[in-house]
Amino acid sequence: MYDEKIQLLIDGVWREGSEGKSQPLVNPATGEEMASVPHASSADLDEALAAADKGFRVWKSMTAIERYRIMMKAADLIDADLERIARLLTMENGKPLVESRGEVAFSADATRWYAEEGKRAYGRIVPGRIANQRQIVLKEPVGVVAAFAAWNFPASNVIRKVAGALGAGCSIILKTAEETPGTAVAFARCFEKAGVPAGVINLVFGVPDEVSSHLLASPIPKKVSLTGSTAVGKLLQQRAAETLKRCTMELGGHAPVIVHHDADVELAVATLAAAKFRNAGQVCTSPTRFFVHETIYGRFLELFVARVAQLKIGNGLDADTQMGPMIAARRLDAIQSLVDDAVGKGARLLTGGKSLGGKGFFYAPTVLADVPDNARIMQEEPFGPVASFQSFSTFDDVIARANATPYGLASFVFTTSGALAHQTELALDAGMVGVNNTAISTPETPFGGVNASGYGSESGIEGLEAFQRVKTVSEIFP
Repeated sequence: MYDEKIQLLIDGVWREGSEGKSQPLVNPATGEEMASVPHASSADLDEALAAADKGFRVWKSMTAIERYRIMMKAADLIDADLERIARLLTMENGKPLVESRGEVAFSADATRWYAEEGKRAYGRIVPGRIANQRQIVLKEPVGVVAAFAAWNFPASNVIRKVAGALGAGCSIILKTAEETPGTAVAFARCFEKAGVPAGVINLVFGVPDEVSSHLLASPIPKKVSLTGSTAVGKLLQQRAAETLKRCTMELGGHAPVIVHHDADVELAVATLAAAKFRNAGQVCTSPTRFFVHETIYGRFLELFVARVAQLKIGNGLDADTQMGPMIAARRLDAIQSLVDDAVGKGARLLTGGKSLGGKGFFYAPTVLADVPDNARIMQEEPFGPVASFQSFSTFDDVIARANATPYGLASFVFTTSGALAHQTELALDAGMVGVNNTAISTPETPFGGVNASGYGSESGIEGLEAFQRVKTVSEIFP
């Protein structure tokens, strides 16, 4: 049973939208409506802006240790409610419950990390050029944050923004995805119970274009943080430019995987199959373009397809489910179009390649071999359970192909040679590289991309600095 009431949070008050507009919340595994998601009106958004402005002044004036204590308590409350929140997440998003549990646990961990790091917003003293001069560099919270989070990771996408902003001393207006609102609501209630003052966290829903245009036209927010597509990132950056807001853009990806001739094939297959079909491939860092050395190409494909055939597809609440549904029917059509295009241009369909039918939005795990460079799926982010394979023979050739898209978020390398790993790491045009593993996201390391995958980082000290500004003070006393 879906047991979270979805409401707006504005100035410490949980409420419906003032104009009564809403949309249904649908379980992607069953197609059933679970709840109603209220939409914020323009008046509601203006109230959220005013509340965040007021909340910022209150939160900023508190000491770092006071903010730390509240955030640590919020993390404890998230942990205490982990199982219920994870079930909400699975019912909204569709991913297996084991994945949801891990994501909620990550969120509590990230909250603690940002709480701790907020106590270490160190400045510095710079020696003066004249007698009796002291030059001080201070780090201050940037101000009110307008944040937008995608539906594919309803917990971690949200918490990186909320905990990062609060750890730096900022207030926030968060618009998370209407497809997955309950996780953000549950987190906000935890922060509220922990003692976060009214107006520091504001949560709104609505038509994305209308909400973003309204919030970003206001001079109140000083910072924009987005997890979303490259197209949306470009649009929000343009809107933010009108008032010179700072931006962090965590956008799309199309991660290449390079499996060198000396790789541990069994390890690579097991690791990459798990990563490829996690969250039904709806992951911005998902391995999507597989480049396997020609000497092990056939064996790799055989083992990979065999492992894919063993995947259990179903409702994420079922204990044995390994891959759940897509988020909506529109995604089924988008994936089918990419697969049909690739096959029509000469790719070999080894398994999958179709929707599974019945209730929910399920697409079969799909493996395409010998995918030509001109297939759309080699340039467009698939964001679904499709692995596209090519073989390669030389280092220069595979690097050219790996770097051939506009994206530059994640990339992966499998080799037993430290020298070859280092050479490949330096050659890849990406913000993150995983060598013999795909676990590239932790609270303490920066997460972000380059080129069409955006700019700026979440997590790590870089993630905290994204919500800070610098002030220089020069003191001279007689």
